[in-house]
Amino acid sequence: MGVGINATDTIIRLPRFPALDSKVELLSSEVKPGGQVASAIVACRRWGLSARYVGKIGDDAAGRFQMEEVEREGVEARWIVAPGYMSQTSFILVDEPTGERTVLWKRDPKIALRPADIKREWISGARALLIDGHDTEAAAAAARWASEEKIPVVGDFDNRYPGVEVLLEYVDFVIASKDFPERLTDERNLLKSLPGIFRKFKCRLTAATLGRLGVLAWDGARFLLCPGFRVKSADTTGAGDIFHGAFLYGLVKNWRLEEILEFSCAAAALNCTAAGARGGIASLEEIDHLRQTGERSDPAYSPEVLLEAASAAAGANS
Repeated sequence: MGVGINATDTIIRLPRFPALDSKVELLSSEVKPGGQVASAIVACRRWGLSARYVGKIGDDAAGRFQMEEVEREGVEARWIVAPGYMSQTSFILVDEPTGERTVLWKRDPKIALRPADIKREWISGARALLIDGHDTEAAAAAARWASEEKIPVVGDFDNRYPGVEVLLEYVDFVIASKDFPERLTDERNLLKSLPGIFRKFKCRLTAATLGRLGVLAWDGARFLLCPGFRVKSADTTGAGDIFHGAFLYGLVKNWRLEEILEFSCAAAALNCTAAGARGGIASLEEIDHLRQTGERSDPAYSPEVLLEAASAAAGANS
């Protein structure tokens, strides 16, 4: 079950990132479905789980595109439509040599989910709930209902939106971007901020994704660092979204935490091998193959070295 963001992305591939006051001939331009929670839930469905998504759109072509794509994927959807308003859209500039992307986005406040938009029966009976940190009041309502029914809640956080502290009270698994812990706690070192968030909000796990380095997690007793996988990157758009979908999948399957993190890193890496937020969602067999044979972010890593690298990635002084 997912409650949160969807977006219609225009992926613009460039031979190089443009300098100020310059002209660059683009390589290609494609319209693709995206959005944090929507993409994660689509991944879960492709991997064989029954899946439901709750999101809000405008009554425009982008909104219709979202509906058609989610239906095509076999996800059960509950759409809230804001008449007369524009759906969330993004223009994503992809640097061809590296696959790194820059996102330009627009989201009208009128398509923000509100608590009144969602119904408790949509949540009831789910085996896990994924929310993001954007529309915090609606997400908190969904997470509270899930918590009351002992449904584990996974949270995808990238920024400190108003009300996020209230939402965090109901999140069991906090999986954030590498910058979010500092934004929340004013502590630059992940080795301090992750345990701090864990204690304050009584989570079951706090983690930060680190791009190519993988993911660093704190379970209340120990740090777990799962290094990323080396792939030929075409577009990093949606890597974090698919990581969260993979985490949700492993959680529902009752895997060990180490296995969930490795699966999530592999799924996220493979998603970077094709264009778009959902372009590289790999099969379970392909993900397992990468886990068995893939080269890691640093083949000669030691836990101590990578923990230092994790802190450095967040701007900490190791």
